[in-house]
Amino acid sequence: MTDPRAPDGAGQPPGGEPAGRPPARVPEPGSGLPASRAIDRAALDRILARAAELQLDAGMPADGALTEWQFLELGKEVGLSTEYLRQALAEERTRIAPPAEVGFMANVFGSATATAIRVVPGTPERVLASLDKWMQREECLQVKRRFTDRIVWEARRDIVGSIKRGFNIGGRGYFLSRADDVAATVLPAEEGRSTVRLDALLRDARGARVAGSVGALASGAAVSGIAVILGVMMPVALIPAALSVGGAWATGRGHRRTVTRAQLALEQVLDRLEYGEMDQRQPGLLGILSPPRRSP
Repeated sequence: MTDPRAPDGAGQPPGGEPAGRPPARVPEPGSGLPASRAIDRAALDRILARAAELQLDAGMPADGALTEWQFLELGKEVGLSTEYLRQALAEERTRIAPPAEVGFMANVFGSATATAIRVVPGTPERVLASLDKWMQREECLQVKRRFTDRIVWEARRDIVGSIKRGFNIGGRGYFLSRADDVAATVLPAEEGRSTVRLDALLRDARGARVAGSVGALASGAAVSGIAVILGVMMPVALIPAALSVGGAWATGRGHRRTVTRAQLALEQVLDRLEYGEMDQRQPGLLGILSPPRRSP
């Protein structure tokens, strides 16, 4: 038991800290910071964000813009990896986000587009060539337009494509073939890597859902109207109209599942690019009989 009359520090190891505990770091003289105040993660995020904002305000030009070189230097000062900074810059260069859809159509039926972006290994030329082979061979698509850094595909309409989609050969669902267009844009990122953006336009698919919903509502209203004319009691006569509202809602909301599946298909394509599985040819009779077709 420690003698209460012992001088301060008696019974402790040299340095004045209790045994088994690392020595605490003492704030520098004149910093004005208490030695024992803890900062949780949420407060740390807010402090770092505010410090970055203050530093940007102090050193940013009057127009509020930074060059990419200034951005990289600023990131180094706060300890961020140059590799991740360059990746973020590359992704920002290809960020062509469409305006958010608003209104009844978007709220009820969902978006008309699915988009996925990722930085993957390989030069833009090699990545775009791999994407072209995969889309034609595995996703039942054919080239619609071709540019230097962009390719647009559409669904194949030949007999082989119809058989693969109809029998779901390969078990992948071919959700991208339901899109009006599927486009890939590939731009250089850092050395040996490329930024890929995939877009699937599903406007026709959404339009079909809208037409189905409107048709269900019209059918229900017509049946209810006929029932009223024939003298059916009012609560019973309104049952077809009520049921048609539920059917129309379910039909319209089904488009959200289509968008989700298309989004997943795009992400899976990027997964194969990232892990080098894109050029592995899938076995199968139809894969042998239907090699990638050259664009016109």
